[in-house]
Parts: sequence; structure tokens; C-alpha cells
Amino acid sequence: MKAIVQDRYGPPETLTLAEVPAPVPAPDEVLVRVEAAALNAYDWHAMRGDPWLARLAMGRSRPRARIRGRDFAGRVEAVGADVRRVRPGDPVFGDLGDANGAFAEYVCVPETSVAATPANLTPQQAAALPLAGTTALMGLRDVGRVEPGHHVLVNGASGGVGTLAVQLAKAFGATVTGVCSTRNVELVRSLGADHVVDYTRADFTAGPRRHDVVFDLVGNRSLTALRQALTPTGTLVLSGGGVYRGGSLVGPVWLIARGRLLAPFVRQRVVTLATTPSRQHLDALRAHAEAGRLTPVIDRTYPLHEVPDALRYLEGEHARAKVVITV
Repeated sequence: MKAIVQDRYGPPETLTLAEVPAPVPAPDEVLVRVEAAALNAYDWHAMRGDPWLARLAMGRSRPRARIRGRDFAGRVEAVGADVRRVRPGDPVFGDLGDANGAFAEYVCVPETSVAATPANLTPQQAAALPLAGTTALMGLRDVGRVEPGHHVLVNGASGGVGTLAVQLAKAFGATVTGVCSTRNVELVRSLGADHVVDYTRADFTAGPRRHDVVFDLVGNRSLTALRQALTPTGTLVLSGGGVYRGGSLVGPVWLIARGRLLAPFVRQRVVTLATTPSRQHLDALRAHAEAGRLTPVIDRTYPLHEVPDALRYLEGEHARAKVVITV
């Protein structure tokens, strides 16, 4: 099969299209013919082995996972002997996690890590959901505990996670403020945001409005500034790092570490988000999508052999919402 492989850390030029053996499903796995895969910031971090501390998990001198990519959508080609929930021909979507491998014609994935593709979404849209959607869902529902009537601010509202977070916050009954650049104001407003702050013209941490939940997806403000945008008992959810462009030992982990150190000493809740993909999260995302409450926004699509160009585009901070690969 064709796949995008990488044998050393580095820029997009280290990625190549190659013929590799097709995977064979284990007894608890399904073999999926990939129709679309989505890019995440995770992918360029993994490509570069950055920050350096992450190489303890990804491989110190070279990537342990040779094929890049984690989000996918496609059709089940074959199933292992112990698989009971899905059948060949079923449309599914999922997240391969740190195992990677989605930038390929076929992937093997545990049955517990896939869900039925939302009936009203294309494979490209479905592929855009797993990691970004799970991050938004966990940040708002599980960690932020958003309820009807809450005021929620999403910092980074035009990104892959942010565009989904705005929609989910509205689905949970919140009044939503999205923070983005000038060119993305109308996009964020079209997703249902009640208020949009253009960060090139205004500082959302200095205004009079206070929020029950601030969902930080960027990591470009201090903890003190972010807390100023909260109510006295509000919740700050840290899942930032969007402005981090690589080249350090720990990268955006430093802000998250400071948040954890601060949390026991302040009245406001300061919570760091660790995303854990699961079938339950995928099922919840499917339900929201099929009910019309959640529609992924796709910026650009690229064919499989242009994955290096797609990552170059994503890494250069030009992308908004999701960039998707068609296979």
C-alpha cells in the first residue's frame, strides 16, 4: 500500500510517499480502507520530534511510528476474529493516537477505537472530528462542566479545536465569546458565537466581561491575564500551545505545568486538559453531528502524496479550522 513515511525527525521534506506492506488486523482489530485523514498540530510536532522532551515517548533518535497521522475516516475492509461490533463495509472514523499511521491507504485499529461515521458527514468532515472534537468535548463538557446559561470564552476560536468548541459550547446552552484574528471574525460568528473579539484590536483579558469558563487553546497569555477574564469561581481550561513554534526542551508544557502548580492556591479552578480518545467520545461527537449541532469546517484538502505540503501549510500558521488529506 501507499503511505507517507518518515525515518528521521525534521521538516516536511523528511516525509516521503512509499510502498509499504499493508497491515494485518489482530483478533481485536479492524482493517480500514482510509478515505480521508486530518492534520493536527500534533502531526507537525511528531514530524519534528518537538519539543525535545516528547522524544522520550516518540523515539529518541528517530520516530518509533514510521507512518504519520492519527485521525481517519474510511470503510472497514476486514475484521479480526474477536471483533463483534463492526463488519466489513461499515463506514467508521477514529483516532489512532500515538500509534499513528493514518496517512496511508489502510490502517489497523482496535475495535474499541472506532465509531460509526456520522450519517450526514462526508469522509473528509468525519476525519476532521476525532482528536479536535474530543479535545473540545472533554474541555467543555468533562473539565469545564459547561451548563446552560454559562458564559464561555474560547481563545483560538478559528482553529481546528476552536471551531468545534464554539459549536459545542452553544449546543450546551452557553453564551459564547470567540477570540480570533480579523480575517476569521465572520467565520467564528457564523459558527454561532454570540460575541467575537478580534485580538489584533482588543484584549479579551482587559475588558469588563467575565466568563464562567475560559478555554485556552493558544497559550499566548499569562495565567494571571487569563484568570482576569474569569468570574471569581470560574474555570480556566488549559489546552494551549498554538503559538509555540518549536525548538525548545519542553515547549508549551511549561504553561500547563505552572497551571498545575497554581491550581491548589486559587479559588478559581485551573485545570489542564489531557485528551484521551475513546469510542464513547466518538459516539458523542457523532450524536452532535447527526443532530446538526456540530459541523467540521475544512480549510483545505490535499491528496495523499501532498502531505508534506499540507503540513507545511499547517505549520506556517496560515491554516484555519481543519486541513484534510484525501486518500
